[in-house]
Amino acid sequence: ILIKINITNYGLLTKPFQKAKQGSVVHRQFAAEEWDREEARKRRFHLIAMDAYERHKKFVNDYILYYGGKIEDFRRSGANDKTDLDVIRENHRFLWNEEDEVDMNWEKRLAKKYYDKLFKEYCIGDLSRYKENKFGFRWRHEKEVISGKGQFSCGNKHCDEKEGLKSWEVNFGYVEHGEKRNALVKLRLCPKCSSKLNFHHR
Repeated sequence: ILIKINITNYGLLTKPFQKAKQGSVVHRQFAAEEWDREEARKRRFHLIAMDAYERHKKFVNDYILYYGGKIEDFRRSGANDKTDLDVIRENHRFLWNEEDEVDMNWEKRLAKKYYDKLFKEYCIGDLSRYKENKFGFRWRHEKEVISGKGQFSCGNKHCDEKEGLKSWEVNFGYVEHGEKRNALVKLRLCPKCSSKLNFHHR
């Protein structure tokens, strides 16, 4: 016996994974959501393809575009920047003692590391202001030790004489970080520079 059944409810024939059929005109909200999703995918792909610096520039430009401002507002100030040489100059000491090594921060450690590399047998002197009885002394570095400057040639920084050198022991008084100090230093000078060193002690 054949029984003909008319099924008028289309929902009974719809499979769970089957998408609903759409008309010829897509709903405006659905189209907008699809458009936004596609645009977001493109932006994400574009950002991934950039390196970190390019992403940073894009974000900065977008911020200026949407919120206003100038690119100069995002530039960091270099007024307080310091190089290693600046740090060493600020924290350098002619002689380090035990009190100077208390509460060492990284700047003092850097200056102490530089100090430890200097050669402290003979000094290099600046005698350009000898008539004012003002002298500058510093320790020798490696290149000067290798070349013999200050030991086998005159220890005056502006003189390279190698004949007639004489060793001098000088009580060097100086002010460092607001504190007056003294140090007994040795240097070798030619006759002409020796007379400059003893200009006020003839």
